[in-house]
Amino acid sequence: MDGMQDLPNAQQDADAELLQRYANGDAAAARLLTARLVPRLHGHALRVLGDRAEAEDVAQEAMLRLWRQAPKWRAGEAKVTTWLYRVVANLCTDRLRRRGSGVSGLDDVAEPADPTPGAAQQMQQAARVDALQQALATLPDRQRQAVVLRHIEGMANPEIAEVLGIGVEAVESLTARGKRALAAQLSAQRDALGFENE
Repeated sequence: MDGMQDLPNAQQDADAELLQRYANGDAAAARLLTARLVPRLHGHALRVLGDRAEAEDVAQEAMLRLWRQAPKWRAGEAKVTTWLYRVVANLCTDRLRRRGSGVSGLDDVAEPADPTPGAAQQMQQAARVDALQQALATLPDRQRQAVVLRHIEGMANPEIAEVLGIGVEAVESLTARGKRALAAQLSAQRDALGFENE
């Protein structure tokens, strides 16, 4: 069990070490850190924004801010990933506010291609992803971010609280309300999405 608990700290130390190496001029460290973090940041932004191009812009902007922060980074004060998720959350919030309604580009969100399932299974999975994305888009911004960070990104409530700049109780409330709202929205589509026996 101790080895499992050490893994997040080891990852945190590795991220901070790579950031420090980048600040000292090591371009290879930047490439490693980018390869490790950008897919996660992009995935989170895509789930929150529902637009691939905007998600790419957000992930790139977050990494640019990290590179500017690198020379001033103080290891141990914050996890690199927590800091980045907070930047992504703020950038997504800004874009959603500018967008107004918070819903656009949902048709652009596609399920990644997987060659093993059959066509019917792929269509059903794509319908499930689309239904989830549409349901997520109806949640208030903070609820959506809390739900995505907790149930899709797998973050713990204290880390989400740090990312969103709120208390743990507020995170618990946001995720509980968000889950209830998603369940209510998706329950009418249960049969159509192939969940009748689940």
